[in-house]
Amino acid sequence: MLLKSTLKGLKLITKNLNIKEIFLAGKLLREGKLVAFPTETVYGLGARADSDNSIKRIFNVKGRPTFNPLIVHVASIKMAKDIAVFDKQALKLIDNLWPGPITFVVPLKKGHNISKLVTAGLDSVAIRFPKSLIAQQILSSAGVPIAAPSANLSGRISPTSAIEVFEDLDGKINAILDGGSCEVGVESTIIKTDPITLLRPGGISPEDIQRITRTEVFFLNEGASIVAPGQLKSHYAPKASVKLNVHNLEPNEVLLGFGNVENATLNLSPSANLSEAAKNLFYMLRKLDHEVSKDDFKVIAVSPIPKIGIGLAINDRLKRASAPRY
Repeated sequence: MLLKSTLKGLKLITKNLNIKEIFLAGKLLREGKLVAFPTETVYGLGARADSDNSIKRIFNVKGRPTFNPLIVHVASIKMAKDIAVFDKQALKLIDNLWPGPITFVVPLKKGHNISKLVTAGLDSVAIRFPKSLIAQQILSSAGVPIAAPSANLSGRISPTSAIEVFEDLDGKINAILDGGSCEVGVESTIIKTDPITLLRPGGISPEDIQRITRTEVFFLNEGASIVAPGQLKSHYAPKASVKLNVHNLEPNEVLLGFGNVENATLNLSPSANLSEAAKNLFYMLRKLDHEVSKDDFKVIAVSPIPKIGIGLAINDRLKRASAPRY
């Protein structure tokens, strides 16, 4: 399904995704337009990574600070190697994990044409090859590297469905490609190598990385300089306040549960399955945020969630969602 925009509102709706819609999305991107499309993680807001004007529109539409770099999405490993330099550790991980939900922050290759706005002026670039077949087809159709942060207003809850993109960006972008719900549900893992350092937890766990490389995975220190997306202290946030690791509800709280808990308005995974919880996280946060304002609750309370595997990414998103807003 493609929703095409006049920039006064998305109005054209066609059923059943087909090659014509994929081709049109690629054409719009080549022309410098903004297109939202699904990946296996969340929906991305795509624009040509080699166009200053297109990238400026991303920052303006999202209200995103320009010091926060963007991830470049590529249609192949060859396209990635045309842009950036990968060391042996990165290449080993690429062999095992690409296409997939992992992003590498690597040095830019001499002669690259990536906009400085994408990298926030740094000499490195965040780059990934998504697993989603729809994303791959769109990127192949575009034929150029595409910068694509999450398709939402900056700092707000990331979208995992087309309707959520519509809620935030209706009338502000050129098209939304509807590929259904995202499989993973949280953004990609971001790392840099030599040594391997986790910049943002995501769909690939540190344990997965360590098992492949047989080397230690280091964690970024709090307050480190921003070199990749997802490092802002307040991010992924609903309008309501968020309270973590809740066992007992207060009268002004609505519970987002995990596992076998009582009184949960919504439950990320009654069976305590972390992958299921990750897939449901942003959707359920959005839904509860709507209910909080409607029913005069003030706080979204969240059950404790184990900090293992993809649970590390879930806790990271919840921590940033609960951070003070400035």
